[in-house]
Amino acid sequence: MTRYRTFLLFLGSALLVWAMAFYILTSYRTPDVPYVQTPPEVVEAMVDLADLQPNELVYDLGCGDGRLVIAAMKRDKSLRGVGIDIDPERIIEAKRAAELAGVSEQIRFVRNDLFREDFRSADVILMFLMTSINEQLIPQLERLKPGSRIVSHAFRIPGIRATKTITVPTAHLEHTVHLYVTPLQRE
Repeated sequence: MTRYRTFLLFLGSALLVWAMAFYILTSYRTPDVPYVQTPPEVVEAMVDLADLQPNELVYDLGCGDGRLVIAAMKRDKSLRGVGIDIDPERIIEAKRAAELAGVSEQIRFVRNDLFREDFRSADVILMFLMTSINEQLIPQLERLKPGSRIVSHAFRIPGIRATKTITVPTAHLEHTVHLYVTPLQRE
């Protein structure tokens, strides 16, 4: 009887481990957007355009190496940040970068799918995604509290009127940055 119980316990444990591994492996998709670093000049322009205020919560959607939310946190120690990326390698990289920048206590990095994340509490959203992803995020962005700022590098939010658009010159290109303020205004 003891061997039978031991076998059942082992079998149950093995099935539980297999189920957890299956869930983890299937719950995350591959990234929808290729990882492209935002140039430093554009990072600074985006953070400037966000008009950060003390004690605000800043989300970086598709945070990559975390440079946007890290730059924001370096502006004011009272700010809090959340970086979200689906790629586990980027999350590891972002956490290291935040430690090196001395802002790791202010930022929480999350490996998650943007479409599964609740960021209604954000005061500021920073993002460098693609137009099609921005469009899919509209229902979530519309739930942000009034006065929240959304700053998008390069890609517009289709059907939504930007509050302000600026051009940022770099050594190789001119980059466009769009600011949206909630409630979002349809075009």
